[in-house]
Amino acid sequence: MRQMENPTQFVQWLRSVAPYIHAFGGKTFVVAFPGELVSAGALPVLAQDLSLLVGLGIRVVLVHGSRPQVAEQLALRNVAGRFHNGVRVTDSAAMECAKEAAGELRLDIEAAFSQGLPNTPMSNAHISIVSGNFVTARPLGVIDGVDHELTGVTRKVAAAKIQPILETEDNIVLLSPLGFSPTGEVFNLTMEDVAVSAAIALHAEKLIFITETPLMKDAGGGDIRELSSHQAEAVLQAGFLPNDASFYLQHAIKACNSGVDRAHIIPFSLDGSALLELFTHDGVGTMITHENLESLRQASIEDVGGIIKLIEPLEADGTLVKRPRELIERTIRVDQAGEFGAVRIYQGQLAALRWTGRANSEAGRKIAAMARAEREHNEVFDHLLVERRVRPTVLQPLWSVAGFALGAATALMGDKAAMACTVAIEETIDEHYAAQAAALGDDEAELRTTVETFRADELAHRDEALAAGAEQAPAYPALTAAIKAGSRLAIWLSTRI
Repeated sequence: MRQMENPTQFVQWLRSVAPYIHAFGGKTFVVAFPGELVSAGALPVLAQDLSLLVGLGIRVVLVHGSRPQVAEQLALRNVAGRFHNGVRVTDSAAMECAKEAAGELRLDIEAAFSQGLPNTPMSNAHISIVSGNFVTARPLGVIDGVDHELTGVTRKVAAAKIQPILETEDNIVLLSPLGFSPTGEVFNLTMEDVAVSAAIALHAEKLIFITETPLMKDAGGGDIRELSSHQAEAVLQAGFLPNDASFYLQHAIKACNSGVDRAHIIPFSLDGSALLELFTHDGVGTMITHENLESLRQASIEDVGGIIKLIEPLEADGTLVKRPRELIERTIRVDQAGEFGAVRIYQGQLAALRWTGRANSEAGRKIAAMARAEREHNEVFDHLLVERRVRPTVLQPLWSVAGFALGAATALMGDKAAMACTVAIEETIDEHYAAQAAALGDDEAELRTTVETFRADELAHRDEALAAGAEQAPAYPALTAAIKAGSRLAIWLSTRI
């Protein structure tokens, strides 16, 4: 084996396609290609790429076309081909040519999937091609006064018979553009019709047309990479696409409107186009979906990983400042705990004031007003806990008891001591909120505004307590220092537990 030139790049690429591999495993892909692909000599390479898909656990149904091969058989017999609106009119002579072409193509396809030389993409691949009378058809009939004779359309694809075959390891089901009626007649079908019918019947994840047409262009010459089915219908009505491209697009729309998640139209002229379309973000062809994949919708919890992946490059180049999820969780958790603790302190003070008959005093009225503001703060952070899916601190029962006890004790010491407690608590919270506001960036502007607003409220409470004589409390420096130390410890514990 030759030396790998860039092992790191290979590893990065392999990891980048891992999400596609995980997503596609066990899914059914209907892959259809025209007879022109075989004439161009591209069948062996396509077989290698499709064998890789099978090796990755994807269930592949293969549908081949045969138009140039039928035309070749007709030319050998000196029989002129007839078409109406791009569809072959199949008389008995043309039907014999269609049968012969289908037989030859089946042998060519089986031969291509039988490759297996050492050190080649098909080495150790053991693909079995399974075909049969899986397609029931009916005559197309008379259209615009033209009898299409033995040209037909698909009536039914035997999905119940195909599914067990696909579930067997290393099987590919091959469908030819021929169908059979209950009376034993054979009808010539279009490859596109068979492929769409198979994709719908098998509930396929994808319908992939590997075509002779180049990448579709819009009226201005720009590449058409993705269309919703509604947008695709508008493109058809605009009429600027070539006939062959329009025919493929028409069938892709039908598939998407009938339950197939996505249809792809990709050129076979590009080597490995199927792999590039399936395992790269932008692809190399045109993808049609029932709805626009780029449309906006409400994000869900399943989108978090993808959103983080989008943000990472912007954090790396400095466009965004990285705010770890842990920072936001800690901010909300500790702030909710702090506001809850403040509510319990004021509740303890008010209870003590009632016990001592001072509830209607000036200090009692001030404390009651501060308590109402703290309850409003607490309700905001309770809501954020739920909205941001943040668990509360497990120490909340402890803060409930400790806060109430501190409030009651300071109020029993007197009005000035109760106000000193407010000063100590609010100055500690001010320090904490200031640090949080500095750490929160523009990506958390709403949370930062909440913190800054509440910080202003806490400073107003401090100033009110100072104006009410807090500094005249007994042992004011020691009392406030002790309360601040306990509050800082509570903050530290609440961010972590």
